Amino acid sequence: MTVTFTVPGEPQGKQRPRHMKNGHTYTPDETRQYEKLVREAYILQSGLSFGKAAIVVNILAFFRIPKSFTRKQRERIRTGELFPTVKPDGDNIEKIVWDALSGTAYSDDKQIVDHHCRKLYAYGDERSVGLIVTVSDEVKYYEGQT
Repeated sequence: MTVTFTVPGEPQGKQRPRHMKNGHTYTPDETRQYEKLVREAYILQSGLSFGKAAIVVNILAFFRIPKSFTRKQRERIRTGELFPTVKPDGDNIEKIVWDALSGTAYSDDKQIVDHHCRKLYAYGDERSVGLIVTVSDEVKYYEGQT
């Protein structure tokens, strides 16, 4: 089974936990809100559960093209020569998605056995800024695997 869903808006990464002087640790509000957005997008667009199966997660993160970019830079984006090298890091994008889907799409993110995150510019209108996430239990066998 394979599920693909979209999350609108500028991609966000998992922020580090915050620590208070009294030793209490908490997750920043922005992280909790984005995890909720990802979870709700998944439920609205699919809602299926993979249970305890091995999972593959692929993420395409589309960023807004800065207004300051020149015509030449925009052409390099269009031809696939220029990519966003801005924050958040790809691994933090993955982590926020994994944590958001844990307990909803699958039991725990330890089930993710393969993953990929690609950062791209959204060449088009503002509606194309966001994430396209594919979750699948169709784990591929790799040549040379023992």
